[in-house]
Amino acid sequence: MAIVPFFWTIGSRFSDFQNSTVRPSLATVNSQPRRPPVTHRSDQGQRSFGDVAPALAELTDRVLFDGVWQDPSLSPRDRSLATVSTLIALGRTEQLPFHLRRAIDNGLTHDELAALITHLAFYAGWPAASSAVARLREVIKEAPSP
Repeated sequence: MAIVPFFWTIGSRFSDFQNSTVRPSLATVNSQPRRPPVTHRSDQGQRSFGDVAPALAELTDRVLFDGVWQDPSLSPRDRSLATVSTLIALGRTEQLPFHLRRAIDNGLTHDELAALITHLAFYAGWPAASSAVARLREVIKEAPSP
């Protein structure tokens, strides 16, 4: 039942997309109190592909990172677990390094991410897990030493 209001809410906000007034709220759909306005606006989409796909970049920044990722229904750590798990299961290794770094920023440790990958080997398959381990190794190597 909540899917229809969700899409209606998001769809009605897309018309204001070019005017930078896109503020979809999953909290409304979940009947939770409205979250405070985003104080730091994301520019990850603009930096990643705004030069080639400006509309996709704007949706990524306003709807995904300023909207969905800020919804209080899940903690950032839990959202990172779900996102990394999905990317691994679907074999989306190109997006994985960004989200592994974000997961670490959101409180997951290297050991927890390795355990997650091991767990997913049984559900997503060994090739998906092996590819994810390679991406995790790259992220760990690029991290500054304490």
